[in-house]
Amino acid sequence: MEVFLCWELEFLEINDMKQCVLFLAGIALTLRLSAGDDFCGLRNHTFSAGESLTYNVYYNVAGLYVNAGVAMFNVNLDRLNNKPVFHVVGTGRTNSSYDWIFKVRDRYESFFDTMNLQPLKFIRNVDEGGYKKNENVAFNQQTNTAITNDGVFKVPNCVQDVLSSIYYARNIDFKKYQVGDRIPFSMFLDNEVFNLYIRYLGKETIKTRYGKFNAIKFKPLLIKGTIFEGGEKMTVWVSDDNNHVPLRIESPIAVGSIKVDMMGYKNLRYALSSLISFR
Repeated sequence: MEVFLCWELEFLEINDMKQCVLFLAGIALTLRLSAGDDFCGLRNHTFSAGESLTYNVYYNVAGLYVNAGVAMFNVNLDRLNNKPVFHVVGTGRTNSSYDWIFKVRDRYESFFDTMNLQPLKFIRNVDEGGYKKNENVAFNQQTNTAITNDGVFKVPNCVQDVLSSIYYARNIDFKKYQVGDRIPFSMFLDNEVFNLYIRYLGKETIKTRYGKFNAIKFKPLLIKGTIFEGGEKMTVWVSDDNNHVPLRIESPIAVGSIKVDMMGYKNLRYALSSLISFR
């Protein structure tokens, strides 16, 4: 959803999510951009309440991929301040056999408006290799501010949080873009606004551990951190159908590389017509 959503993803439970965009499939900027009209005012036409996605995270060192952990993303309908919202919960954890190397227990929550998909509340509770972070953000769409434990921060129109950006980006109409085009947007994280973009790379067929898919391919620009290098190093594939489900994320990291594959789903809004064959 990264993004993963890392398209976020946020999908990468073996790292600090500040370092990736996605689902979703975090991101660092060498070129400052503002969120464009193409990334403002999107309406949801790809997912619905009840959707559940499960991912396996594989770590590669010395050419061998090891199943390191699992991530899950669930969408529910809720109410916040008397307003209907999507309540998305993303969790990530390393497998017990991997905990001795780098233990992860992460939970992300985003409450965003069902009409314009703009975030109203973001909760982040992470425990990653001894690094712990608890974050609670309230967004005010009328004043374009984000309120955290550290104060009130001005944010641009259409700003996203780590988790909401995955689901917002799933609604991008990639048919409008040429290969190489950049789609800018803004994200608020750790009391900072990051002006980011997604680079569209076209379409291709990809074989994952779940199956063979027709997919849409793009690269988010990564925030430089302790795990990820900055720049367009991460690659994301989403299903080339009406769901735009994140299927795979690949990225080099400080030591080795990671691969995140969608391994299960429930209650998709549409049939997963991009699936060509099971593995």
